[in-house]
Amino acid sequence: MKNEKYMRSIRELYRIGRGPSSSHTMGPERACLQMKKKYPKADAYRVVLYGSLAMTGKGHGTDRVIRETLSPLTGDVVFDLETPPERHPNMMDFTLFSNGREIASERIWSVGGGAIVPDEEASDNGGAIYPLSTYAEIATECARRNVRLWQYAEEIEGDGLFPYLATVWDAMKAAIERGLSVRGVLPGGLGTERRAQIIYQKKHIDESPQTKENRLVSSYAFAVSEENAAGGVIVTAPTCGSSGVLPAVLRYMQESRGFSDKEVLHALAAAGVIGNLIKTNASISGAECGCQAEIGSACSMAAAALAELFGMGFDQIDYAAEVAMEHHLGLTCDPIGGLVQIPCIERNAVAAMRAINALSLANFLADSHKISFDLIVKTMYNTGTDLPLGYRETAAGGLAKYYPIEKE
Repeated sequence: MKNEKYMRSIRELYRIGRGPSSSHTMGPERACLQMKKKYPKADAYRVVLYGSLAMTGKGHGTDRVIRETLSPLTGDVVFDLETPPERHPNMMDFTLFSNGREIASERIWSVGGGAIVPDEEASDNGGAIYPLSTYAEIATECARRNVRLWQYAEEIEGDGLFPYLATVWDAMKAAIERGLSVRGVLPGGLGTERRAQIIYQKKHIDESPQTKENRLVSSYAFAVSEENAAGGVIVTAPTCGSSGVLPAVLRYMQESRGFSDKEVLHALAAAGVIGNLIKTNASISGAECGCQAEIGSACSMAAAALAELFGMGFDQIDYAAEVAMEHHLGLTCDPIGGLVQIPCIERNAVAAMRAINALSLANFLADSHKISFDLIVKTMYNTGTDLPLGYRETAAGGLAKYYPIEKE
């Protein structure tokens, strides 16, 4: 289920909240809050989860979030592994009761990045504010008027955009600091150790500049991803599972090249345009299109952000975002135990370094590339929908199938 024909606000892409999953925890949490507000007389509930929510909901803590958010209401959370979901793999049915009588029944989809779509709005364009919906259209318009991507976003979104992005950047930096400050084992039963601090502190004796760059970028990506896995506060960029990529490259470049916070906010806006284009024309949901839709999208956003930081032209931004996605095509979503840990955490570090590589390629090859960003987004969506179900956030294929873990 594609979201809308035209793009909504960047503020809906960058959401500050608790991990470990934007679609499996943040989305259901928003749905629960919406239902409680809509039906204040309810005293009991029954929530049925379908598709990917049912298959990996235990590992993601979906049932726990639903119970905590709907409290003090009492009720049941049902994992329906048999009924195929409609329209989108992350489908939920809410039934609310008052004094033993049913008072409401609604179907809601968690479509990725913490966004939810009620049944009656499944095909609605309400909330769309951008009049253009492809990179080619936006780049042409910006070039015609001699404005940058961030200026285009500010014109559409208004004066409140950059104050909001400032809170986003603060939250990203805070997640890195928290992740670097702690050690221990992540919750969930896999015994996954936090490694961000180890990577950050373990300098090589004869460390080259390239090795130092890889080490620091990886440590920042690990820090945010581990915070997410532990249920800490992160920013969807564009999802919880891919939240470490963009902060890692932006912090590293700010430290190593001296970019100001204002320049970083401009880069976040440019990255937001890229992420929004993917969300609108394809998907940022691992349940719908595999990890390419999460990590691949985050890598494209990070590459575009870097290209903006370095003042590159529209063709170079196009190339950086395109090549970042192209080489994630077909990436499966196969979280072991349904947890956002293995292989998710390492993928954030790999994608962050790949975004920097995409920036370098864009500097040299943008004038000769043949594949556009718009085309690669379309290709990613078709590739994702062609992936077997077991490789789309079901924990039924790939590493999740073959890695031996004890089932509860």
